[in-house]
Amino acid sequence: MIRVLLVDDQELFREGVRVIVDAQEGMEVVGAAADGLEAVGLVDDLEPDVVLMDIRMPEMDGVEATRQIFLPERAARRERPVRVVVLTTFNLDDRAATAIRHGASGFLLKGTTPVMLADAIRTVHAGNAVLAPQDLATLLDGQFQTRAPAPAAYLSLTEKEREVFGAVARGLSNTEIAGLVFASESTVKTHVGAILRKLGLRDRVQIVVFAHEHGLVEPPATESPD
Repeated sequence: MIRVLLVDDQELFREGVRVIVDAQEGMEVVGAAADGLEAVGLVDDLEPDVVLMDIRMPEMDGVEATRQIFLPERAARRERPVRVVVLTTFNLDDRAATAIRHGASGFLLKGTTPVMLADAIRTVHAGNAVLAPQDLATLLDGQFQTRAPAPAAYLSLTEKEREVFGAVARGLSNTEIAGLVFASESTVKTHVGAILRKLGLRDRVQIVVFAHEHGLVEPPATESPD
């Protein structure tokens, strides 16, 4: 079962989402919070797999709650990873972008359909983003006006791992990357796992954030004119 925590200051909205999630096969709502402060405590206590996090709440908003959820000392105490999906009423929201930098796996508009909501929960549970690569790039480009130098850990990647890193940063799937680097999908997964381990990152979304933070996103190759 995918264990889901709901976080929103509107009880009616929480209960509506609860009905949708509990109706899905393989999912269950394990708790609900009315603000970010309560959410942080429930993540520690209930250890959900996925948190649906409202971005604008009293007491503590979803951005700060996401930051606290992914603090290294807090994450180190967990037996399994937690994923956060930010819920917002604004497309390409700067606050949502900040939450992604803090560890969220993407965002959904509150007006999304039940099918899209369920798909998003399954997607982030698998370690992927719930935002189109081009939209994620647009959000993050506005967040990093000054790029930090690549750390030593990046320089430790092998040539093949850097090639896979660049493809992940551009939003390519394992199938697409396999065709690009002439390897099997299982080999690509092994490379991705090694990249995450060497860079100390949680998932593919954080590879994208890392790439933008350090100016390591290369534009896709274009065919030369005839």
